[in-house]
Amino acid sequence: MGVGMMMVRKAAVIAASMLVVLAFVSINDDISQFLSSLKYDNNKTVYAEYSYSQSERQRLLSMISAEAEKRNIAPVDARIDRVWRAIPGYNGLEVDIDKTLDAALLAPPSQTIPYVYKEVEPKIMLTDLGPHPIFRGNPNKKMISLMINVAWGNEYIDSILKTLKQEKVKATFFLDGSWLSKNADIAKQIQAEGHEMSNHAYTHPDMSALSREEQYNQISKTESLLKSSLNVNNKWFAPPSGSFNQATVQIAEEQGLKTVLWTIDTIDWQKPPAETIVRKISAKIEPGALILMHPTVSTRDALPSIIATAKSKGYAIGTVSETLSTKRLPLDVEGAD
Repeated sequence: MGVGMMMVRKAAVIAASMLVVLAFVSINDDISQFLSSLKYDNNKTVYAEYSYSQSERQRLLSMISAEAEKRNIAPVDARIDRVWRAIPGYNGLEVDIDKTLDAALLAPPSQTIPYVYKEVEPKIMLTDLGPHPIFRGNPNKKMISLMINVAWGNEYIDSILKTLKQEKVKATFFLDGSWLSKNADIAKQIQAEGHEMSNHAYTHPDMSALSREEQYNQISKTESLLKSSLNVNNKWFAPPSGSFNQATVQIAEEQGLKTVLWTIDTIDWQKPPAETIVRKISAKIEPGALILMHPTVSTRDALPSIIATAKSKGYAIGTVSETLSTKRLPLDVEGAD
């Protein structure tokens, strides 16, 4: 047989083999699609490669339902505290029985049941409490927030932003309106880093000394500026120097804002040594703490250690919105696998 003929026959064999492989893959792909769409066959439920009879499926469902009652965690309602005033609620945790059953049917019979959970909101939310100041988050939520009030002083903002970025921490910046009107570019830089932008009145006044109309204007002017300059849909108002009265809280509420104070004050405007601030926070930190600071040299120097201290104690660090929300922390699944 000539060399040319042998090469032709060899090419034909290879081509035929490839066609067989392609046909096998195509057939098996159809089979896979068929099996994946199959629900019941001879009183058996088919999931992946494991098969359960209807009685076995019912037994598994009963087992999951009984265990769910032990694992469920009731939500915590928002409430008014005599000292801390309005305290947000905290979502409960509940076994999703249907999804847990689906997950169990996809797993080998010998494997531990992979419980699937869903969050359950409280019956009473923060918005249901009416106009009350907020000083902290829910004590069941191990998260804290850095509140950075900005009314003057730009020289340390870049350093503070750099530290926050390095540590992957988002803070809430409460902006004085008159500062924002002159420093929109800096505000946009802060916002571009993913930080929350909120209202700190317009001219840093003593809110409690103002008339109702004056208080309203202080909040509304900054609110309008936040919207027009930064396109922010804000939820929070932090009164300058922590000075407010019930009218302040009511006026903020009328504009769709909750009044936020703080749990721990760094008093950084007095320019204490950084280690003094860190010691104070280390001693007083607690779940739901809102930590007040400003763009000062003391905060610039203390911030890396503040963050390290919080993380070493197992705290998540988020914005004010995140800390005051009812949403559970991702790993906060008590009693779950």
